[in-house]
Amino acid sequence: QVLLVESGGGSVQDGTSLTLSCAAPAYTFSSKCVVWFRQTPGKERERVAAIYAGHRSTWYTDSVKDRFRISYDDIKDAVWLQMVTLKPEDTAMYYCAASPCPEKLCSGTFCYGRSQASFGAWGQGTQVTVSS
Repeated sequence: QVLLVESGGGSVQDGTSLTLSCAAPAYTFSSKCVVWFRQTPGKERERVAAIYAGHRSTWYTDSVKDRFRISYDDIKDAVWLQMVTLKPEDTAMYYCAASPCPEKLCSGTFCYGRSQASFGAWGQGTQVTVSS
């Protein structure tokens, strides 16, 4: 299993912004599905945003639409999650995961729908805490 590295989490006030990054040495996200998940204690892991890096097609869960933006930086070979207008309910451990994707099928929506078991690369998470 490939170990991805997330960074950028922190403790912030509501209404502010954070940008998370996901990357790994000698690993490329090109032509892969990348999904940001989040999880709070006692709850199931939730899909937050997804991208097919091949053509930057994206998907977002309803609660973060218009506030979060997922993007792929092919120069740094990293996936970013820009989060603005953060709310206390965004508090969670955030994980990124990646998997190869058949180009003819792939899109942000397709990536969102993939089972967690299909993702062979995971990070260890970065904590985001939003205080009111």
